[in-house]
Amino acid sequence: MALHTWLIYLTAVIGLALTPGPNGLLALTHGALYGHRRTLWTVSGGVLGFVLLMALSMFGLAALLKASAHALLVLKWLGGAYLIWLGIQLWRSPALQLTPLQASDPRPAAQLFRQGLLSAVSNPKVILFYGAFLPQFLDPARSLWLQFAIMATTFALVEGLVEYLLARTAQRTRPWLERAGRSFNRCCGGLFAAMGAALPLTR
Repeated sequence: MALHTWLIYLTAVIGLALTPGPNGLLALTHGALYGHRRTLWTVSGGVLGFVLLMALSMFGLAALLKASAHALLVLKWLGGAYLIWLGIQLWRSPALQLTPLQASDPRPAAQLFRQGLLSAVSNPKVILFYGAFLPQFLDPARSLWLQFAIMATTFALVEGLVEYLLARTAQRTRPWLERAGRSFNRCCGGLFAAMGAALPLTR
């Protein structure tokens, strides 16, 4: 993967990680309930789930690319349209409304890990998003395994860090999301729509 392509991918992944979603909300909740250290199990499960879905999506794309030389171009345009639609949906979504959190007895680490994992893999929108997102950065002339390793590692580090920071600042983040979450959603939605319009046009 070329350096400039990776930098664009990194920027997009940061925007994706900052967008409110089920796993971010779960990390926020567990951080307030059980503390940021135990929530590392939740975060680890979620990151593993995302990487598994990324592998499924990416190698499914590889099979499609072998069948058609023009498949990547088609996927870029379809993916761009999906990202624009996703941005519009996020723009229109209301701010997160979280109920007040009360202290709770710690749950077993395995249970927290499993909750994070299931939260990631049970969301059908994730694999659809990867199907739209990943083709924008794939180079069919380069090793797919190497590209997967770079993209998955980058995503895992960014997503894991953002979820951990959410858990660590849970008590302070929750009121801000309830107060300014609508504006934040619009900012992220605008970025996704812009990315969806611009990325299919890049080489």
